Amino acid sequence: MLVVGFTGHSGSGKTTLIEKVLTTLVARDRRVSAIKSSHHGTDIDVPGKDSYRFREAGAEEVVLAGDQRWALMKETHKPVQLSEILARMTPVDIVLVEGYKSEGNIPHILVHRKDAGLAEPVITPGVVAVATDDETLELPEGVTRLDVNSPAAVANFVVSLKANRDHL
Repeated sequence: MLVVGFTGHSGSGKTTLIEKVLTTLVARDRRVSAIKSSHHGTDIDVPGKDSYRFREAGAEEVVLAGDQRWALMKETHKPVQLSEILARMTPVDIVLVEGYKSEGNIPHILVHRKDAGLAEPVITPGVVAVATDDETLELPEGVTRLDVNSPAAVANFVVSLKANRDHL
């Protein structure tokens, strides 16, 4: 299972790019999952509903199950490691991850848009490509430039990462 992180400043278009790359990969018959990391407190539950009441009563895990999907909510008292989340997921071909920029065990694609009014991106170890529309952005040797406006090109790069990893 190849795991690829997408990082960049808030407002750079990470979510939009991931959505389009995911759609492209699925259209190519790849099995893809996604993980969204958030620095904000997140809650998919609704106060007053049964599952919320179970959590409030002290349950460590609550599953909310319906006819079309289910969600596992786990109470944690510390940040959740990406490896812990991945261990609970059904294996697929590719997992696209938004965030976890400090996760050094996965390749990262940095997303940067020239006219987003954001600071220059910092290319940290683990960044294997930059998806950008800024042709003047200087990239270190070994970091691939991708067209942020071409989700197919980014999807091709992700597939090449998987192919290279599978050949090792």
